Formats: sequence, structure tokens, C-alpha cells
Amino acid sequence: MANAKVLQMPFSKIYTLYQQKVTKKQRPIAELDTILLWLTGYDQDQLQHLLTTDLSLADFFNQAPAFNPNAHLITGMICGIRVETISDPLMQPVRYLDKLVDELAKGRPLTKILRQ
Repeated sequence: MANAKVLQMPFSKIYTLYQQKVTKKQRPIAELDTILLWLTGYDQDQLQHLLTTDLSLADFFNQAPAFNPNAHLITGMICGIRVETISDPLMQPVRYLDKLVDELAKGRPLTKILRQ
């Protein structure tokens, strides 16, 4: 049930929460955007447009132009669950993004976050 609530939230609201998290740790918003673009395949203009809509988090991921083929390299724990073991095909990308934002907030270099 909690998953359904998260997926129905507007992406723009989730983005605002991510912004607050990374700026509180003195990381630039541009790095947050870089992570989002890397994971989903959106470009900066598309991302900016989506932030002005009420697009749900589920639709944000369902409509992603090109989910990154290296996303499977994202491993670790988020919310007490290993992201690589999440079987729900929609929740896994959401948790991947959560994990990447956590890594950014913890000061990890962007090149490592993007698995380069």
C-alpha cells in the first residue's frame, strides 16, 4: 500500500524533496539533475518541463525515454531493503534513484555514483 502512495505522488514533489536533501549537504542541484538524466534518459529540457506538470512518479519512470542499462550496477540498502533484490519492476527504479540521491548527499563523487 505504501508503494502505491509513493508511485501516485507527483514527480515534482519528489524532486523538491530530493533538492532539499542534496542542498542541505551542500551538493549542487546540477548533480541531482545529472543523476536523474543518467538514470532515465530524459534531457534537461524534458526534465524542466516535467517539473511543471502533475506527472506521477510512476508515469515519470514508465515514460522514461531510455532507462540506463548500467542501472543494474546500483547495489546497496535503501529503506532496509537491498535495491538489487527488489522484484517490483516499478519500485526498483524508484529505489535506484533513492539510492543514488543518498550517495550524492553522503558526498560520494559523481563518477562513482554514475558507475563510470
